[in-house]
Amino acid sequence: MGNGAKFFWLESIIPSMMMNVSLRSSYQYSLSMPRLLAFILAYLFLALAIVGAFLPVVPTVPFLLLSAWFSAKGSKKLHDWLHAHPRFSQILRDWEKERAVSRRSKVVAILMLTVSWIGLCIRMKDLWVPVVVGVIFIAVACFLISRPEPRV
Repeated sequence: MGNGAKFFWLESIIPSMMMNVSLRSSYQYSLSMPRLLAFILAYLFLALAIVGAFLPVVPTVPFLLLSAWFSAKGSKKLHDWLHAHPRFSQILRDWEKERAVSRRSKVVAILMLTVSWIGLCIRMKDLWVPVVVGVIFIAVACFLISRPEPRV
């Protein structure tokens, strides 16, 4: 196995995050990403999504989407549970079918990004950290704003 093959799984994450790969694509185990790693990451991102549902500074939707993507690679049981969940399934369906994010999710996410950034600015003495994080947060906010809202 060459050096490029070691990081192939990382390259496979980026297209799904850029909307080229369906979250509910056929349930397959990737040869390039060990199933155990996908399994662990799916549950890790699910835990972060659940924490984000209760803590205002932790985003929920991005972690939920990552959990769904990794569960498609590593845990059919979790993948099916996410798509059947009364709260999470609609978010996943909207993303899968329309690459859409609800207005409420956009407003909450951007509000939390702003609050988190302000808190970071208050606590950080160095200027470069808030600048770098601010650029990342602006990119995330622009991406969210550019997503259509789900059709009713």
